[in-house]
Amino acid sequence: MGMSAFYGPLKPEQDTITLIHHAIHNGVTFLNTADIYGPFTNEILLGKALKGGIREKVQLATKFANSFEDGKLVIRGNPAYVRAACEASLKRLDVDCIDLYYQHRIDTSVPIEVTIGELKQLVKKGKIKYVGPSEASASTIRRTHAVHPITAVQLAWPSWSRDYLPRFQPKNLKHNKTLFERATRKGCTPSQLALAWVHHQGNDVCPIPGTTKIENFNQNIGAVLSVKLTPEEMDELESFATEDSVKVERYTNSFTSWKDSETPPLSSWKDA
Repeated sequence: MGMSAFYGPLKPEQDTITLIHHAIHNGVTFLNTADIYGPFTNEILLGKALKGGIREKVQLATKFANSFEDGKLVIRGNPAYVRAACEASLKRLDVDCIDLYYQHRIDTSVPIEVTIGELKQLVKKGKIKYVGPSEASASTIRRTHAVHPITAVQLAWPSWSRDYLPRFQPKNLKHNKTLFERATRKGCTPSQLALAWVHHQGNDVCPIPGTTKIENFNQNIGAVLSVKLTPEEMDELESFATEDSVKVERYTNSFTSWKDSETPPLSSWKDA
């Protein structure tokens, strides 16, 4: 994501391709992108990076549903949009099939059964292999799985953020320094500690860190390979995330309207 948008000036394309190759050479087998990253340019970048037989070494995930229209972010999950988004991603990635296709955000105007029904057809056509929702509520996840088996669910799971609370105020930054102190005692960075915490949640949990620098990538890998947490340390980190102790949020309020998204019932759908 950061290679194409959102996190400051972009790095030269060849530098980012070199980083992707470095990651794969060091054992990374899952790459995660989305059509909104750029928009579009991150998929194109990955398509270039996966040439020369490298595609076969990784599982490739991308996402649909977000688009900018007249300068505004719009979320869509209607069948025609799903089909068009998939075809466009296949073309940009220059692949015949997407391994894992996420619904990046839930269109709250379209019953989830309609959206997943179209994804099911794309699986049958060989355009995608597996599907999954992102930032969906528990009931939406269950409704999705009832139509077609889901393989993954993407959501934010940081060790220090459990709800939307004030951020970046000096008193709150000071309050959260406990996490930094714990990382120092562990001999790692706070970001490594957070990644290790996610990694220790179970074999069915896959962190998806991003970076634009090889040295930071190596640090991320070090979190998985080197930072070992005992049950007592996991409990301690959990205690940092109690509602009265956390002083941080993931997004500003303008970006939280899709949190735990629900959709209308299938009976309400009239295909326009």
